[in-house]
Amino acid sequence: MPLPNPALRNPIQLPDGGAHSGTVMLSQAIDHPNFQIGDYSYASDFAPPQDWASHLAPYLFAGARERLVIGRFCQIAHGVRFITSAANHAQEGLSCYPFPVFDPSQMADFQPDTRDTRIGHDVWIGYGALVLPGARIGDGAIIGAGAVVRGSVPPYAVVMGNPGSVQRCRLSKSQISRLLSLKWWHWPQDLIAQAEPALLSGDLDMLESLAPN
Repeated sequence: MPLPNPALRNPIQLPDGGAHSGTVMLSQAIDHPNFQIGDYSYASDFAPPQDWASHLAPYLFAGARERLVIGRFCQIAHGVRFITSAANHAQEGLSCYPFPVFDPSQMADFQPDTRDTRIGHDVWIGYGALVLPGARIGDGAIIGAGAVVRGSVPPYAVVMGNPGSVQRCRLSKSQISRLLSLKWWHWPQDLIAQAEPALLSGDLDMLESLAPN
């Protein structure tokens, strides 16, 4: 079965032949200097916005000193928000009030938190999840509906709740190690298409047999 076309803004075709406007390939829907988005990563929303960048990351302003990095083959559900580092206030003083943002001469240089937020490859972020500044989500992780995520999430972990905590891992340690070594998300497009049955059935041996030399 062929892979979806990563160059299409709306990759899902409805039974009537029309495109599903509520699902977009993010690399085609977002043109923003502070986003870095891998191919095949998509987002869905019941009320698709005009501006997907500000919808998903409302505090990530062009020219801010951090990036939102999203890997390949990620799946982002309705209501997910990334609260990026520019939203943070300084906490070292006696007040958290951001006085410099109201002074044009100081505003450009005032950003107390500049950490990037990084989402790995093949990450599923569920309905209404909130990803906080500087979060690092490992490859293959699942973020449950409504979870509030901060800090580092291990590869292939399942995170739920507020505050988000690891409930379990999707696979055994040895399976995770094998998958991280394979890095199938970087394979050539035709090889990933060939590997689709192995990916869907969980046949790691088959997947390894298809790995490029």
